[in-house]
Amino acid sequence: MKDEEVSAPTVPGQWRRRALIAGGVATGVALAIVGPRWLRKQLTGSLEFEDLREPMGFRRVTVGEVSRNMLLALQPTHPGVSPDTSALLRPNLCEALFGVTAIPMGVVPVASFSDYNCPYCRILTAEVARIEADSNGAIRVSWHEWPIFGPNSETAARAAYAAGLQDAYLPVHRRLMRSGFAPTPEYLTDVAVDAGIDPVRLLADMESPVVAAALDTSRELAGLFGFPGTPALVVGRTVVVGNVERGMLLKLIDLERREGSPPGCE
Repeated sequence: MKDEEVSAPTVPGQWRRRALIAGGVATGVALAIVGPRWLRKQLTGSLEFEDLREPMGFRRVTVGEVSRNMLLALQPTHPGVSPDTSALLRPNLCEALFGVTAIPMGVVPVASFSDYNCPYCRILTAEVARIEADSNGAIRVSWHEWPIFGPNSETAARAAYAAGLQDAYLPVHRRLMRSGFAPTPEYLTDVAVDAGIDPVRLLADMESPVVAAALDTSRELAGLFGFPGTPALVVGRTVVVGNVERGMLLKLIDLERREGSPPGCE
C-alpha cells in the first residue's frame, strides 16, 4: 500500500587603495565595538534572542506556528524536568541532544523534535532533511521523536525509532509524516516492507528498552528546554520554537557556524 549594490565612487590609483584599506579598518573597528549582537541582527534580521536560564549557554527564538497539546501544557511537570533528571542530562547534554560527545570544527549540529500529527512538522522536518543532504556533512541532524498528540503519535514514534535500529529511520519517518493512516501493525508491516526492512523485527523492536529509552530522553530534553509544542529545533546553541522558513534557518546555521560549538560539545 502506497501513500502518497550601490557601487563605490571611482578613486584613482593609490587613493582608491587607501580608501579601501580605511574602509576595512573602520569596519573591523565597528565590529569590535558593537560585538556579536550586531552581527546576529545582520544575519538573522529582526529576530530577538532570549538567553535561557536552563540549560546555561543556550538561547531561544520564537519564529512561527507551533502545534500544542493543551492537556500536556496543563500538566505541572511541563515545561521542565525534575532536578534529578536535569542533573543526569546536563553532564551528557551534547550526546543526549546531538548524538555525539563533541562536534567537529565547522559542523553545525541540529536536533529536531516533532510529532507525526503536527502539520507544521511535516513541512519543517522535510526541509531540515533536505538542508542536511545538501550540506556535504557541514550540518548534522539528530532526530528526536516527541509524541505529544496521543497513542497514535507514540506508536508512530516507536516505529520510527525501531526502524532506526535497522538503519531505516529516515525512510520510515518520511512515510509516516505524509501518511494519513493509523499506525496499525498491518500498516507498519507494509511500511517496513516498502522500506526494505524486517517487519517482524520492527514490531518487536518497538517495545524494546532501547526504543523506550530514546523516547524518554527526547521527552526529558523537551522538558529541559521548555518546548511549548512542536516543531522545535536546537540549532547549535539556539532553540528555535515553531515552523521556520528555509532562508531564516540557513542564516541561523551560518551564525552558529561562526560562533563555534554549542555548550558541552567543544
